[in-house]
Amino acid sequence: MLILYILLLFAGIGAFLLSFVAQYRFAAILRSRYPDQWKIISVPDHGKPSGIRTWMRMQHVLRSEAPVLFDDAQLSAWQRRWRIAPRIGWVCWFVAIAIRYFAAH
Repeated sequence: MLILYILLLFAGIGAFLLSFVAQYRFAAILRSRYPDQWKIISVPDHGKPSGIRTWMRMQHVLRSEAPVLFDDAQLSAWQRRWRIAPRIGWVCWFVAIAIRYFAAH
């Protein structure tokens, strides 16, 4: 049971890390293949650009259905990974918590 508990914890960490990697890969593909659309995300309408502002705009793009309009299989795949990875991570962690709870009682 201990091995399953530890595996679930590490699987959860891996899933959360995958969501960050997916966002990075999505941005890298968007930057290289679609530079004009990337400028819409990275260059603010007013004020100076900042990493937080770009990250927030990227979150809006990833949550929207805009990536489907590119008809790019890699972009869609990384968006799917970005969406599903945190859910898998939370499930792994909640199951690990349940294992620990029921093992103690």
